[in-house]
Amino acid sequence: QLQASRGGLVQTGGSLRLSCAASGSIFSITAMFWYRQAPGKQREFVAAIASDGSTSYTDSVKGRFTISRDNATSTANLEMNSLKPDDTAVYYCKVIRDFRYTYWGQGTQVTVSS
Repeated sequence: QLQASRGGLVQTGGSLRLSCAASGSIFSITAMFWYRQAPGKQREFVAAIASDGSTSYTDSVKGRFTISRDNATSTANLEMNSLKPDDTAVYYCKVIRDFRYTYWGQGTQVTVSS
């Protein structure tokens, strides 16, 4: 259902772009999300984009991360700038379809070195 791009290793202050491609029709997608889970911590919300294009972010990434979606390819993108070591985590994409069905991607590692 969901295919996430590979993460990577970047230095502090660097940038990285994650993509999550959903199979099936874009029209049934209610919203697309990115979450992350750092070692020893619970999975946390990072960003979301709804079908109307509205977005939301957790406070720690506001002004640095941008979520967008490509309706032609049913893809959600997460542009991450000014990365910090605290952004190191496994990043997961999530899709909600028809307001009720939830799907998770497989997770991709992002490591920010100091």
